[in-house]
Amino acid sequence: MNEKISFEDKILEAKKLLEELINPDITLSKSVEIYKKGTSKLKEAGILLENARLEFEELSKD
Repeated sequence: MNEKISFEDKILEAKKLLEELINPDITLSKSVEIYKKGTSKLKEAGILLENARLEFEELSKD
């Protein structure tokens, strides 16, 4: 299944991961794992946002 995930979905996933990090009972190793996943989702969302900006700029030139 090679399904594209939207910008909004990636931000929502990162938000859910952040909520997991708030848990005071989380272990250090689990928090590092969640942090890595969260930063990855935010990076992917940033790439999607940048691509959309470039596409918008290209369309605005016409």
